[in-house]
Amino acid sequence: MKDTHLNGESKDILAENIQQLKQLFPEVFAEDSIDFDKLKAVLGEYTDDDDERYNFTWWGKSRALRLAQTPSMGTLRPCKEESKDWDTTENLYIEGDNLEVLKLLQKSYHGKVKMIYIDPPYNTGNDFVYKDDYKDPLKNYLEMTGQVDEGGKKIGTNSEASGRYHTNWLNMMYPRLRLARNLLQDDGVIFISIDDNEVNNLRKICDEIFGEENHLGTFIIKSTPNARDYGHIGKMHEFAVFFAKNNEETETNLLPDETKKFKYTDERGSFNIHPLYNSNVAFTDKNRPNLFYLFYVNPQINSYDEFYEISLEPKSNWVEVFPPRSVKENVQFVWRWGKPKSSENLNKEIIAHKVGDEFRIVQKMRHSEKIIRSILEDKGVTSRRGTAEVEGIFGNKIFSFPKPLGLISSFVEIATDENSIVLDFFSGSCTSAHAVIRLNSNDRGKRKFIMVQLPELVDKKSEAYKEGYNDICDIGQERIRRAGDQIKSKLIEHNKIQNQQSTFLTREKVMSPNDLDIGFKVFKLDSSNLRKWNPDYDNVGASLLDAIENFVDGRDELDVVYEIMLKYGIDLTFPIDEYEIGGKKIHSICYGELMICLDNEITTNVANEIARLKEDLKPEVIRVVFKDNGFQDDSVKTNTKEILRNAGIDEIVSI
Repeated sequence: MKDTHLNGESKDILAENIQQLKQLFPEVFAEDSIDFDKLKAVLGEYTDDDDERYNFTWWGKSRALRLAQTPSMGTLRPCKEESKDWDTTENLYIEGDNLEVLKLLQKSYHGKVKMIYIDPPYNTGNDFVYKDDYKDPLKNYLEMTGQVDEGGKKIGTNSEASGRYHTNWLNMMYPRLRLARNLLQDDGVIFISIDDNEVNNLRKICDEIFGEENHLGTFIIKSTPNARDYGHIGKMHEFAVFFAKNNEETETNLLPDETKKFKYTDERGSFNIHPLYNSNVAFTDKNRPNLFYLFYVNPQINSYDEFYEISLEPKSNWVEVFPPRSVKENVQFVWRWGKPKSSENLNKEIIAHKVGDEFRIVQKMRHSEKIIRSILEDKGVTSRRGTAEVEGIFGNKIFSFPKPLGLISSFVEIATDENSIVLDFFSGSCTSAHAVIRLNSNDRGKRKFIMVQLPELVDKKSEAYKEGYNDICDIGQERIRRAGDQIKSKLIEHNKIQNQQSTFLTREKVMSPNDLDIGFKVFKLDSSNLRKWNPDYDNVGASLLDAIENFVDGRDELDVVYEIMLKYGIDLTFPIDEYEIGGKKIHSICYGELMICLDNEITTNVANEIARLKEDLKPEVIRVVFKDNGFQDDSVKTNTKEILRNAGIDEIVSI
């Protein structure tokens, strides 16, 4: 058995990009090298050698790109003692440098995240920005957080005196955003909070990474109604940049509109009306002929409130109605609905409305919702509200400038469906996790969150430190615990009142408190658990030890199991079952899709048990992993391989 399907690296993004290029243009490759002259010839007029073409660059950009493409040799170690509801939760809290974590998530969560929200450092000169180590980013993280060198490297601030004030910030953000894009679904979106200091630079790197055409808008958020005095201007707002991975795939939801009033009523209920034609001049009868057709209106029968019967078939003395033309450009508009949909809704949800002497085809709008506005200015989005919310949870001011729950809740509500994954890799006080749990409790959703945060130490003079919180991760995790418990308690009380006040027939559908996931699994970034994936070339003794002992000192089986799951790209929240045969433990992940045995002195009994489990569990695919020196002898190793292959298991790996 050879380690042919598994190695210590995270997903090799550069190799994947090259493979995609090879599939598109095989003729430009010669012995696995790219002939750029041939590539230019193939691309023809789409190439540009002009040095004065529009582009956005800075010192270190190419190295930042390489950093995003360099696989990580680290792992995520499970931490049950800091988790909540470990056995049942599908939420994750990951402690570590988000650059390395994003790399490690590339296999397991590639294309699976519906929404990303981040509140990165604004680069005001007071918030932390650290330089990534291009040679060994994982070692840099371990030293910086004091896990390798006793003192650790100081996590500092990025002052304007550094000489590369904007450059340092760009080099931090650029690789992280490139990796984040890979995790988004094709219809996924990202929201990034920012202020004046870097909003222009953020737009430029997002235009490059996500595509300028995928910029859905930039929110202006009235975060400080009383304004902060900056000498010449009182600043009242921040921004949130809003991008899609693919604008053509993206759909967003409407928000509840509590102020909505309806003018009309029919047998189905209240409604307002909206013209059925599409007022976008880009869509005309020339490029959308299927949306250009006639309606016919009966002018004699006025049903109510100036509404008239309509048909798609011509009738004697009925009036023809086309979509109108634009007043300014005289462009022919088309309908928003095709003929089949209009046919299904004739005189139900679409009808004719008379204004003066003119008949108009209108749609009945029944929803009490509205599209999110680009200017957000209600009290629920202010910084003061965010601070008050955290104080209400902890009873003290232990976190500076947390994002308000109302703001993030609105983003989650418009961008996700009930089964979405929400990622926040600058998670801070975990407002994002709080928002996901609260929305799930409101609409019975099953959204999941992934929070990622560097364990930045809190000031020893702060209230947080006095309350016993050593770093930001302590605060974020505790907020999720407390907020989840509060939401669950309110849900229990609501259900109790609702059950007392209603009968079985009138009872509204509400979420059972037991169905609400308020837990999270904690994982911590660390070096690999396997010696051969964590080499020390300066230590000959350690290299010799590799042949004797596979695992790094202090690591247990569960550490290794989750590392293998990461390398195979398996969701870290998937269930792990344990089976035992002859004192040897078999870990079965995702109902038999991955089987792992890391014991010593393994006999063929283990292989026979795995074969039996395959028949019982019937997984669509199955992979089996053993510890390389865990077999009783070489003949057992060979026989194990044959038993498993005879059972239809071909992917057998030893580590």
